[in-house]
Parts: sequence; C-alpha cells; structure tokens
Amino acid sequence: MKPNYSLDDMRLFWLVAQAGSFRQAAEQEGVPPSTLSRRINALEQTLGLRLLHRDAHRINLTGTGRQYFERFGPLFNELDDISGDLHAEKHEPAGTLRVAVPVNTMYRWLATALNQFQLRYPKIDLDIRMSNWVIDVGEQAIDLAIRVGEPALQGWIARPLTRVQSLLCASSRAVQWHQITHPSELVQYPLVVSSPINVWRFEHQHSEQQFEYRPQGNVRLTVDDMNIAMQAVAAGVGIGYLPRRVVLEHMQQGELMALAPDWLGPLRKTYLLYRDRDNQPLRLRLLIEHLLQVAPAEY
Repeated sequence: MKPNYSLDDMRLFWLVAQAGSFRQAAEQEGVPPSTLSRRINALEQTLGLRLLHRDAHRINLTGTGRQYFERFGPLFNELDDISGDLHAEKHEPAGTLRVAVPVNTMYRWLATALNQFQLRYPKIDLDIRMSNWVIDVGEQAIDLAIRVGEPALQGWIARPLTRVQSLLCASSRAVQWHQITHPSELVQYPLVVSSPINVWRFEHQHSEQQFEYRPQGNVRLTVDDMNIAMQAVAAGVGIGYLPRRVVLEHMQQGELMALAPDWLGPLRKTYLLYRDRDNQPLRLRLLIEHLLQVAPAEY
C-alpha cells in the first residue's frame, strides 16, 4: 500500500516526540509551535490514528504514536547522521580522495607535494593510482586526475597545472651519435622509447618548422617508465626523447648530451581534472588549491 502522508510531517512528529514538547521542537526546527501542531494534526487525520495526547502543559505518546516513534526513530537518526556527514564533506578537511597520476609526475614533484598536503591536513587520506596509461576515471571513482596533453574527458573541468618539454638525448660516451642535427636522421640509430609517447614531435626553435618521427624498426627498448628509459639512454642502449627537466641534472653531471638542440618537443601542458567546480567536498578543493600553488612551471 502506497503511503499518502508526508515523510516530512512524520519527521516533525519524531522531533516533537523526542523533545516531549511542541515549544522545544519548534525552537529546534525554527518554526512556530502552532505550525508543528497543525502539521501533526494533518498527519493524524491522514493516518486516521491518534499519535499524541495533548493537554495544556505536556504531550504524551499514544500506543500507536510510540510504535511509530520506535519504528521511525532509527530511520530519522540515520538521516540525521547522513546529513551530518554531508555537512562534513562540504566544511571539514577530512575523508579520502582517490587521485590518478602519471608515474613520472609522481616521481618528479608530486610525491613531495602530496606529502606536504597530508602533513598539513592529517584527516585527509589519499588513494593514489599511478599509471602512464589513460585509465577510466569514472569506473575507478577518481576524484582528481592529472594528465599530460589536451584532456578529452567530457564533463570534466581541466585546469592547466604545469608544462613538459622533451628533447633528444644520448649518452655522453656515445660520441658516434652526437653529430645528429635533424630528427629525420634518427632512422639510422638505435632508439629507446618511453611509452606511451610513441610519436616524437619536434619544433625548430628559430624557424618554427615542425617535424614528427614515429620510432619503428630500430627500437632497442620500449618501457613505460621514464626513469628506466633514461637509465638505458645514459648506459648507451640508444637515443631517447625525454622531458628536459628529467634529464637536466644528468646533463649537468656529464652523463647525457642533448642532440639536435635546435629541435625541441613542443611545450605540452599538464592538467588537473575534476568533475564539479561548485559542489566539491572541502578536501578536494583544498588539494586542488595546494597543487596549483606548488606545481613547478615545468618538469
């Protein structure tokens, strides 16, 4: 049988029964006592049952009213708990965030940034999913994702975070490769590929001419970890196309050398991705603000 009474009226009855007073319940709800009395009268008329005995000074539950109060009480207690939890989501820095990030981003700067964040907000827990491949952020219930390159996620907000620029490099000991002046010459040399970057794009720093090279045939190593790729390049396995910030320290130490320095990869933006700009839990908003503040201009 479909109920034809108002659940909100039932909740008002529950408030009055808890308080034992129309006045106290009215103060708690922020409505006049007469409104409460009228609403509960309407509920009793709809049910065809009396729920309260009233006199000039107090109220008492009828047998039916007590039965309803005991049956509905746990429901409204749970609803109050849920409302409290939802309020905390919006206003308290606590709870768990699930974050999807590229592996190299995590190694280069993000791990330190996230450690700082958790030390600042000890009640916020992080569940990190590291992958260089595009994962299904909806299926995995991701709250915040970081992606390199123009994102293609419908319904997600994309905020520019930092930038990445790649270059050709080789081991300083591999002098036989140092004479390369144009990316088209790569067809003659062994290569190390860091997936998922399987197309090497270049821009000439003066003429702005563009060039694309797709490694194939002469690939000695393909690996989905940029640090492993860099180690292989430094060891002399082959020539690599790697982010400038990743190899800069090793170039300064004399382990790596830039090739065809007039040809660099285009600057690619890294984006923060999340679903909702306005109705965010506080923990997500705080993490977004933190990352936008501490992210390096380039990595």
